[in-house]
Amino acid sequence: MKLGEKALEALRAEIDGRLNPGDELIVAGPVAAEGTAWITENNRNRLRAVFAERFLEDARRLPEVYGTGMKEENNKVWEMAAKAGASARYLMGEGGFLAALWKMAEASGVGLEVDLRSVPIRQETIEICEIFDVNPYKLMSGGSVLLGIQGGDAFVQELRREGIMAAVIGQTNSGNDRLLYSGGNARYLERPGNDVMQKRGK
Repeated sequence: MKLGEKALEALRAEIDGRLNPGDELIVAGPVAAEGTAWITENNRNRLRAVFAERFLEDARRLPEVYGTGMKEENNKVWEMAAKAGASARYLMGEGGFLAALWKMAEASGVGLEVDLRSVPIRQETIEICEIFDVNPYKLMSGGSVLLGIQGGDAFVQELRREGIMAAVIGQTNSGNDRLLYSGGNARYLERPGNDVMQKRGK
């Protein structure tokens, strides 16, 4: 189901720039760090039965240690991406990585192919999400940036030299399909619903 014109305009207002067919997609900053910290903060007693205190403190501090900045004006990736000629930038938030991916593709009218195994994510996030049966790619991801750019590998190396977790996760195309790969499996990117923690009444 396509968005109406007003909804599409509102969506485009959220995105800085537009993706072009042939752009490489980059994620900078581990996804779901914000959500992991929230889960840890609000479920500390339950998690203590499974994890060491040091692990939980590391999980709570993920956005502070690994995030790139919660707002555009203080996000260290934002300006670097502009200087590198990024065609589109989006600071993730509620709904997480998959919502950000759908919004950017829909606002730009492009297809894409993404390898979920390439998306930067911390081990703390994976383990805590398993405990609560939460999809980390749908978990709030403030401090992570999704962008499209030509010459993505060179920009990823630039980010890594600055100590930022980053990876090329896929590429856009001129088609309509938006495919997510994980191992040998492929599925279509779906229009996002609410953030998984919203559904659980955060």
